[in-house]
Amino acid sequence: MRKTVNRSGLSFMFGIAVCCALVIAFAGTAMAAEETFACTAADQLEQEIVSEAELVGFTCFFKKWKNEECLHFMIKIKNISDTEQRFRVNIFLDNGKAVGGLLPRKTKSGLIQPGAVVEYAYPVRGMAQKPEGVFLRILTMGS
Repeated sequence: MRKTVNRSGLSFMFGIAVCCALVIAFAGTAMAAEETFACTAADQLEQEIVSEAELVGFTCFFKKWKNEECLHFMIKIKNISDTEQRFRVNIFLDNGKAVGGLLPRKTKSGLIQPGAVVEYAYPVRGMAQKPEGVFLRILTMGS
């Protein structure tokens, strides 16, 4: 009695494996980190930050958003108070544009715990160049 090997099944499995490998390879290059840079010169960055927050990082990068290449602000804030917090972030640009929001955006999973760092990227639609001046304001929801 002779066993036959289903070669079409093996070819199919090999094809699936090759496709998966290609997807993983291209996904790794597509998800590469954007090149970040200082948002503005240090003397052109004004800050108003509450005592409960520490600015851990504030960088910029360009990325496609809603089918157009635009500036993104990446902000990292640490809660240095002894209570959980929710922060309001406002970023005002010298050209009149402004972005911002609440961190965390939603409170369903809780607020920012003491000592925890939260980060978020704010896109600025229609902004394809680096700003000259930036005013950054970080407030708590109670202030």
